[in-house]
Amino acid sequence: MAKKRILFINQEIVPYVPKSEMAVLGRDLPQKMQSGGLDVRTFMPKWGNINERRGQLHEVIRLSGLNIVIDDTDHPLIIKVASVPVSRLQVYFIDNEDYFIKRRTMTEDENGDEYTDNGERAIFFARGVLETVKKLRWNPDIIHCQGWMAGVIPLYVKTAYHDDPTFSNSKVVTSLFPSQFKSNFGTKFKEYVDYGSAKASLLDKYSEHFDFIELGKLAIDYSDGIIEAAEKVNDNLLSYAKESKLPILEYPGENYAPAYKEFYHKLLG
Repeated sequence: MAKKRILFINQEIVPYVPKSEMAVLGRDLPQKMQSGGLDVRTFMPKWGNINERRGQLHEVIRLSGLNIVIDDTDHPLIIKVASVPVSRLQVYFIDNEDYFIKRRTMTEDENGDEYTDNGERAIFFARGVLETVKKLRWNPDIIHCQGWMAGVIPLYVKTAYHDDPTFSNSKVVTSLFPSQFKSNFGTKFKEYVDYGSAKASLLDKYSEHFDFIELGKLAIDYSDGIIEAAEKVNDNLLSYAKESKLPILEYPGENYAPAYKEFYHKLLG
């Protein structure tokens, strides 16, 4: 029997960014699933504070070069790759000069103010991941999204990429975490999301000021399963997920790997 394929789309992974609950899970979960016999691919943004020399990142020329259009502007996609030390886990990084290379930090500037284009960056990241997976000719059974930077992925998988053979049979899982960004993505976020059959009109039900809660609701609405990934996730989003009647994995504690694996298999039937 062929190995089940899990695509992990992470916002943070140690050791490339400072340690946090999400960053540790971003490294350990794919590693545990890979050790448990699953076929894994892992993606994250190439944040500006990542030291490429220390992390031994290098560009994958055959995967780079695509232009992603957002708001009628071309944004060149750069793909880099590295291996997590003392493991066989390979990580693909989504990069772009304007969205990532020129930034010294992740989502806030040096003064602690959130970047006003974080919404556009999340859209670029989402489409960059999906286009790269297509180029890899690797069809995931499960697409597991962790962190708000992956929040647009479920919408795109179920609409713009739904008829693509790469993703037509994929199940989408979204992990819930505590609240993360404080501001909102602005009033043009819905316009920027528009791509193929992922029409801006699909977002009419959400507030014009797209904040963490609205993005979380969007991710839940287009997911097949939800995971409570921390002890204290956002209560509003957890309630919203329960009202949706989607399969939910409650916080399984520190020994989470068996529960996650069982949840994946349950979604795949």
